[in-house]
Amino acid sequence: MNTTVVILGLTMNYINAAMIHTFNKHDILKMNPRYILFIHLVLNDLLLLTTSISLFVFTFTLNTVYVSICLLFLLPTILTSQNTPLNLAVMAAECYISVCVPLRYRNICTVKRTCIVIGIIWSISSLTILPDLFILLATEPLQFFQSRVYCEKDNVFRSSLSIKKRDATHILFLVVVWITLFYTYFRILFVAKAAASNAKKARNTILIHGCQLLLCMTVYVQPMVTKTLTLFFPVSYIFFVTFIIFQILPRFLSPIIYGLRDKTFRKYFIRTVMCTITIKIHPNKRMMLP
Repeated sequence: MNTTVVILGLTMNYINAAMIHTFNKHDILKMNPRYILFIHLVLNDLLLLTTSISLFVFTFTLNTVYVSICLLFLLPTILTSQNTPLNLAVMAAECYISVCVPLRYRNICTVKRTCIVIGIIWSISSLTILPDLFILLATEPLQFFQSRVYCEKDNVFRSSLSIKKRDATHILFLVVVWITLFYTYFRILFVAKAAASNAKKARNTILIHGCQLLLCMTVYVQPMVTKTLTLFFPVSYIFFVTFIIFQILPRFLSPIIYGLRDKTFRKYFIRTVMCTITIKIHPNKRMMLP
């Protein structure tokens, strides 16, 4: 099971890294807010997969780890998982502006403003974690951080206040994101009735955002589903299957849905991959490549 998860993670991170490399090599992509948001989503998924798979391997090999070490991997995992729905909402808003307010798109969606929005996303996600960390430091004795636990969020952040705050944060995030998706979808839907091809494509993109958000939402019910299934099946297999479904599958769809579906990005991605393969097979042809 460890081998399967690690191989899946390395494969997906290789694809994500190739997409990030493609983005960095071409200025035409770096100047487009849509691709900046997409690559931010890919980078966020890469960090999330790395930390969550590390936690999975630690859990299966060591069973328990020190709380201090667990926090080093748990905090980035929580932070990046909070980023995903916010990033999807911003991407939906960008689609809405490009279709419904095309004349003002270049003034509203600039590279600088896109970077500022990404900074705001990380700030909001960080503000949802910091209270949990402060509560943990205030309520738990020093010996707790030197003890070994099964590295899971509920085993580290044990305060009832943290659990209530976490549930409220999840509900708030999901409500805001779903309102954004519904609003942008129906506004684009009305524009798409004019038979504009780009509007219809944007409408389908919003639908895809919603499908991926549903997959991301399953992370919130993972503990409850896991606890229920362990009553009927072995714990190790249940943990393995739920990890694949709730953590890996949603991140597997991001590069396929957004990267390879977009004609422009797909063209540059295939060109970059082919150039890389050619260089590895024929190193002497490096200087011949454009």
